[in-house]
Amino acid sequence: MENSKPSSELNAKNEVSNVENPPVPKKPVKPPKLEDKPFNEFISNYFIPGLTKSIQEKGSGVNEIRLIQGERPVVGGLCWMVFCELSDDRKFWLCFNKDVITSDKTILLAESNSDPSIVESFLIDEKKTTLPLLISRVLQRLNGQKWIGAN
Repeated sequence: MENSKPSSELNAKNEVSNVENPPVPKKPVKPPKLEDKPFNEFISNYFIPGLTKSIQEKGSGVNEIRLIQGERPVVGGLCWMVFCELSDDRKFWLCFNKDVITSDKTILLAESNSDPSIVESFLIDEKKTTLPLLISRVLQRLNGQKWIGAN
């Protein structure tokens, strides 16, 4: 016989070893961050609705807001843009050089059906790009133009 120990002794040893080595609890799987979602999904499902709501809460109207890919106004170059037309014919374009929210960004602003007259780099010093940061900085820039809020 290969196994000369009684089976009850083997079972006792197995029980002791299980007590000494309790199972390691599994860490709960964290859902992916919003910012890790595909670009189109992040912009269309989270950024645009959040920005629209925030602008409206500041008392301004949003006539149109959408994600488009095309030629960047004024400076040229193909890019992804969140185009927004506010009440009073004011428009802005938040341009992303690539379909990644951490890519280089510019914002362009236009008054009353004119071509954009302001072109600025946007969020150039930020190491991490989050939904709240994107929304708050767009609002901050629009407020700087006195386009939203009680100015």
